[in-house]
Parts: sequence; C-alpha cells; structure tokens
Amino acid sequence: MTFMKTIAPLLCAFTSLLAVDTQTFDHSEAADFEKGTRKGLSLSSNGHLTTAPLLKEIHDPSITFLWAIARDSKGVIYAGGGGVSGSKAKLVAMDTAGRVRSMELDGLAVQAIAIDKQNRVYAATAPDGKIYRIAANETGTGDPQVFYDPKAKYIWSMVFSKSGDLYVGTGDAGEIHKVTPAGVGSVFYRTEESNVRSLAMDANDDLIAGTDASGLILRITPKGEGFVLHEAGKREITALAIAADGTIYAAGTGNKTAATAPAAPAQPARQVATSQGTVTVAVPSGPAGRGGGAANAPAAPANIAGGTEVYRIQPDGYARRIWNDEQNVVYALAFDDQARLVLGTGNQGNVFRLDGEGQWTKLLSVAPAQVTAFTSGPNGRLYLATGNIGQVYSMGPEREPSGTYESEVLDASAFSYWGRMTTQSAGQGGVTLETRSGNVSRTQKDWSPWAKLNADRIASPAARFLQYRLTLTNSADVYGVMAAYEGKNVAPRVEMVEATQANYRFPAPATPNAVGTPASLTLPPLGKAPAAASTAAVADSGVSPPLTWSKGYIGARWLANDDNGDSLRFTLEIRGDNETSWKPLRADLKERYYGWDSTAFPDGKYRVRVTASDAPSNTPEQALSSWRESERFLIDNTPPEISGLTGTRNAGKIDVRLHAKDALNVLQKAEYSVNGGEWQVVEPTTRLTDSEEHDYTFRVDAGPGEVTIAVRVSDVYDNEAVAKTVVK
Repeated sequence: MTFMKTIAPLLCAFTSLLAVDTQTFDHSEAADFEKGTRKGLSLSSNGHLTTAPLLKEIHDPSITFLWAIARDSKGVIYAGGGGVSGSKAKLVAMDTAGRVRSMELDGLAVQAIAIDKQNRVYAATAPDGKIYRIAANETGTGDPQVFYDPKAKYIWSMVFSKSGDLYVGTGDAGEIHKVTPAGVGSVFYRTEESNVRSLAMDANDDLIAGTDASGLILRITPKGEGFVLHEAGKREITALAIAADGTIYAAGTGNKTAATAPAAPAQPARQVATSQGTVTVAVPSGPAGRGGGAANAPAAPANIAGGTEVYRIQPDGYARRIWNDEQNVVYALAFDDQARLVLGTGNQGNVFRLDGEGQWTKLLSVAPAQVTAFTSGPNGRLYLATGNIGQVYSMGPEREPSGTYESEVLDASAFSYWGRMTTQSAGQGGVTLETRSGNVSRTQKDWSPWAKLNADRIASPAARFLQYRLTLTNSADVYGVMAAYEGKNVAPRVEMVEATQANYRFPAPATPNAVGTPASLTLPPLGKAPAAASTAAVADSGVSPPLTWSKGYIGARWLANDDNGDSLRFTLEIRGDNETSWKPLRADLKERYYGWDSTAFPDGKYRVRVTASDAPSNTPEQALSSWRESERFLIDNTPPEISGLTGTRNAGKIDVRLHAKDALNVLQKAEYSVNGGEWQVVEPTTRLTDSEEHDYTFRVDAGPGEVTIAVRVSDVYDNEAVAKTVVK
C-alpha cells in the first residue's frame, strides 16, 4: 500500500509530461487533508481520516479560562480557573447526576487542583494565593477552608505522595513545598529555577518536577535528593505524565531567549505574569485577592516562539524528543485506554495522540482556543478543561456516529470538465462523496449546490474550481481521494513575431521527440512524493539563443503561450509583397525561433507567418491553432553599384570621384585603398551617410608612376561592392 501511494502521484506527473490532458487532484497525505475543514473526524500523520472520539460539552461555567481539572473516586469532576472580570477565582464541582456547584475563592484564578484519598479537594489560587481544601459531604462538597499558604508568588502545580503528603510547585522562587495532611508545610526542595511549572509522582514515590526557565526535568527522592534527568531544548516544562512502566513524558514550550524569560514583576502585588502567556492580568493596588477593586480581565495566551517539543525519558534515564510542532503549544498530557499519549494544545484547541515513532493523530479540535488540562474517567474516557473560553468536555471512548471533511477549493487553472472520482478506504463504516463547483476562487452562494456522484463520476457542472465533501460513518477509514478532470482546450496564442538582424544565424533546431516520449525523467528522492505537475499556462520568457555571424542568413522569433499548458508545435511560412500565397519555411518546430538562408529569395520586402498548434497534447478532433504575421522586413543580398570612378592628377595629388547607389538600402560606409594599403573611410559630399545614393570626392597623396586606387562601398545589410581605377 505504501508503494502504491508513492507511485501513484509519480505516474500522474509522468502522464503530464506526456502531455495527456486528463489531470487528477490526488489527496493521500496528511498535508493534503490539513488544508480542508474537518468536523467530527480525526486525521493521522499518514493521511487517514476516521471518525473522531465522541466529544460532549459537560459544563460551561461562564468564565474565560479553566486551568485545572480533577475527578474524585465517586466520579465528581472539579474544574478551576478565572473569569473575565471580578477578583475571585472560581471552582466548579459536577457530580454524576449532572448537578453543578460553583465556589468563589480569593484570588484571580485557580491554577491547580489535587484530590486526596478521602476525596477532599485542594485548590490553589494565584497570584499570592493559597491552597484551599474543600471536604466532601453528603450534600456534595463542603465550604472552602484555607489549608496552606506557601508565601509564594505563584502556585503552579500540586501532587500527592502515597503517604498523603501534598507537594506544591511554586514560583517565582522555584520552590517545592511539602505539606502534611494536617496542613503543616515547609520548603522541601529549592530548584534554582524561577518556577516549578509541573509535578508528577512515580511508582517509587519519587517526585518528578518540570521547571521554567531552563526547561529542567528533575527526579527528587522522598529524602529531597534531586537529579536532573533531562535539560529540554525548550524553556518551560508545561506538563508531565508517567506511564505504567515508569516512562516519563514531558512537554516543553518556548525558546530560551531573554525575550521570553519571565522577569520578576517590579511591583509583585500588581502583576501575574505566568510564563509563556499562561495568563497575564493586572490586579488592584491592594493585596491581591483581598479586595481593593476589580481586576482587569485575563489575557489570552500568546503564541509562543519556537512552539512545543515532547520528550520521552525511559526508565533507565535515556531521554529523546519524540514530537515537535511550531504552531501547537502543549498544555496538558494524559493517556488513553491503550496507554497512548494524548496532548492537549493551544492556540487552536487541538487534541493529538501519539501513535508510535514519528506517527500521530489529530483526534479533534474544540472551539475554545486552548485545551489546558486532562483528567481520566471510566472506560478510557478523558475529561478536558479549556481556556478562552473556559468549558468542560468529555472525550470518548465512543466515536462520533459520523463526521465530515470539506476539502480546500481545488483549482484546475482553467475551465474544466470533471470526470471520475474515487476514494481509498477501509473499515466497516460508510463513505459518501459530494462535490460542488464554481468559477470564483471562494465558495459562495453562486457556486453549484452539493451533489452526490453519479455512479463514480462527478455530477457538478464544468467550471474552474471544485470542492469535495466526505461523510464518514462508524469505523470508516479514508486514506485517499482522487478526482479526474480535463481542461477545456483553448487555442494557443502567438503574441509577437519579429524578424532578426540580417546575416546572423540561429543554431539548428532540435529534432522533436516523438509525442509521449520525454527525453528524460527525474525521479524524486526516495520516500518523497514528486511535485505535482502544473496545468497552468507555461509562460514564454521570450529568451532566444545567441546568433552567430553567417552572411545571407536571416531569422524570426516569436512569443507563444497556451492557457492549458499544452505542448506546442509551430509552422513558419513566408510571403513577399505582391505575392498571394504563403510559402513554407519549416514545419513541426518545437523551438520559438528559426533561421534560414535568404539568398534563395529575391531581394524585396517580406512577412513571415507563425502558426501555433496544440496538436501534441490533443486528439486531432480537439487540436486548435492560431497564427500571427510579422511586420514587413527586408531581404537584401545585392551589393551597391559604383559608377563614375575616376582619378585625376592635380599638383602632385590625385583627385578621386565616384558615385554609389543601392537599390533597397541606405548606404553604410565608403572606403578607399591606395596600392593595396589600409582601407581609409571617406565621407560623402553631403557629409552624412543617410541615403541610398551618394557622391564621394577625396584627394590622395601620390608620387610619380602608376597608382591603383580601390574603393569599397557597403550598405546596412553588409553587401559590398568594390571597384578600382588606375592613374598613370
């Protein structure tokens, strides 16, 4: 199958080289399908479209951001974040019966949530926040109570150990606090970093910590002994996840530059500057979260220079990058029911799944801009928290019953007729194909309506642009779409014809290859698809090869184009003034130039006619042609006439007179030579050489005895006449 997917575009490109008019739109790679719009479908890195995990909205708490989510043993889901106005953080609890309770906490946002073995909920607020504990009771949840105050600017992350101790990642001093079940805490580990952004606990009760701004991933034993497992290429470790076998996964974002490094606020009580644009707010001048007026709304996370990388650290400590993306920023990591890593990203709301080495699936996209946190549910279900806007969703394990894919607008480059359309698919579900067409580059009401295929042929009207829509049901799997089309043949255009300078010769034209037999074929690198052959008009640059001097030769060159991109052949004809029929010069020319020996033609004025035909690319019934004539040009191979050449002695000198005349052209130059000496230029009596006829007089020094004087006259076509006179 891989071979066929690689060779099919190659064959398509090859047929285009053979000038076959039928072309294809071929979508078989992820990059092809990325250009369209998916709804309810997943897309894998190897170009497979499948129905996506079922996505359901659980609750909309009417706040801008949710940054944390957790689920207790009874199935109650807790989500926390901050709103667009006001000075209170918000925590919502959603039970299995659909009841929702909202709680407000001091601070601007809930940044982290943890749940202990007694189903007590711990919510950390920012900035200058505290950790609140909410005890479970028969009516849902109890009232929030301050559990611990780390005296830190930020609380980024929390995780419980097996013994029930709570570990708290803070900033901007980069400390990890350890808090006992009684709420007694202290600094457990100092990282020498600005922020401890993420925490996780492995099976040995070792703490795994991700930092900002050096992008460190540390292992810290229960005794407080730390060891850097990996220094990431990115500056901030936003999320951690530990697999059952002890493999650690970490997401790093942002370039390590001064521009993105977080700086301590000049007025700590007035600004929350979460690293990498997690949330930036302005707070009142009073103590944060303790009154003093309303805070400004949190800003949306900014695009992060450098994108995201995901790292895998094996149990033996070996670390390597397994995924990277320049556009999507990973905020959250989780595992699905088959232990595959799932990524929650912004700022396009995408959820990815890593399927293996170099393979991934874009599972779905949510309307909010960021997927900020995950928590696991029963039977492989995942719950998502989102930001901008803040909502709670469930994902899977069921699939969407159906999904649609609308392709990008496909451009045939010219008015075209549509042909057969097919899909490559697998799975047990159904696949429905529809198309619509139009003659404007964007879909709008003036396009044709969606129409199903007629058997396997496109039913949409002929046009320049085409779009297709796929509908997949159940477990359908589509990994290829191909649509055939043929541009309407239009006649080529000969846009300009000109004669070249006389007495110069073009190189001999190459013998055309047989139609359908390209001179050479360049294969793409192994594993790479060939570039798609363009059906657009091939632009004629007008550049012709250099000419060489050759007396008596003349030539013509021309500009010609074809909107279909067809191969062209040219016929060149000539006709003199007062002649009624065109005489052939050369047929079946591939080049856009030709030269010939003009001495076979009588002197006079002529025109050439160039006829362009697209016959090499079309059947005889469909082939079209057009022609254009040149302006008049002159063939002149006759030298001027010299008459009246005399030489008369006069006081030790010789006075020479002559008359020169050309039948068709302006004279160019007159010269004389005495006794075979060097040629000397002489001016006409009018001084300017600007006519077909001139008189010349000049005097030469001459001693006694016989003197031979030769004169040479040429016209602008380099035709020369020579005469002599002997003076005794």
